[in-house]
Amino acid sequence: MFRTLLRSLTALLLCAAAAFTLAPAAHASQAAAPVQATDPSATGSFPVAYTDLTVSASGRSFSARVWYPGTTAGANAPVAAGTHPGLAFGHGFFQAITQYQSLLQHYASWGIITVAPESQGGLFPSHSAFADDLNAALTWLTTQNSTTGSRFAGAVNTGQLAVSGHSMGGGAALLAASRNPAVKSVSTLAAAETNPSAITASGTLSMPVQYVGGSADSIAGVAGNQQKMYDAKPSPTQLRVITGGFHCGFEDSSGLGCDSGTITRAAQLQLTYGVTTAWLLYTLGVDTSLYDQVWGSAAQNLAGVVYSAKP
Repeated sequence: MFRTLLRSLTALLLCAAAAFTLAPAAHASQAAAPVQATDPSATGSFPVAYTDLTVSASGRSFSARVWYPGTTAGANAPVAAGTHPGLAFGHGFFQAITQYQSLLQHYASWGIITVAPESQGGLFPSHSAFADDLNAALTWLTTQNSTTGSRFAGAVNTGQLAVSGHSMGGGAALLAASRNPAVKSVSTLAAAETNPSAITASGTLSMPVQYVGGSADSIAGVAGNQQKMYDAKPSPTQLRVITGGFHCGFEDSSGLGCDSGTITRAAQLQLTYGVTTAWLLYTLGVDTSLYDQVWGSAAQNLAGVVYSAKP
């Protein structure tokens, strides 16, 4: 009987020891579960809507398309609930705003309201006037936020405003930022030198500015344009050069006089989505978890993009 009691007690102690051993292991497994990082190169969670309208602000008037996060996708849908950052985007020389549709749709899917002016689209554009149009677009968006009955009433975070653009539009965005203290962030694509000088304007900017270029750009090459702008710009700033990227690779299609690169347009656009969306969301204070993808090791080691920065 004593031996039977001893065997039962031993079995009970072994079971307790096993349970004690397994419990910490299960806890360790839970603690080690990987955290999924946000991927700004993937489509965001908002349905994408758009509207075509006339912007009138600051004594200027022009046609524009606005891409924005909607409650549903498509033309003239209501704006998604909440407040959203605002962006003015400048097209390249003699380029239609529809050439940037996929990029601006991508921004909208991440909650960014983007106004794309159709102004200065002729053979003899005024860079200075285009910069003023970009600022007028932001002023208009700010006014719409407080206009009863406007589609964008109460939908704009007026403390989160940015400018961007491609080629001539990138240079104009830098001019615009130098004239507008409401601009909190700038992101440019193959920014070209302008008149007045976008290089000189870069040297006056205090907000974070991102210059994105392509190493195979034969129209507004990095060395003669974005590198000089980056060198002139005080911190915080960064230069991201897409290896094999080309000037027209930032657009949805190529037209007469376009160049080519050593990577596909789809690959270049995917990299552009990631680096510019992360930049805008982080520097505007929308998502501070994106620090690593803007300034950290993830940015510095992103395959296919050479990184330079003055944080």
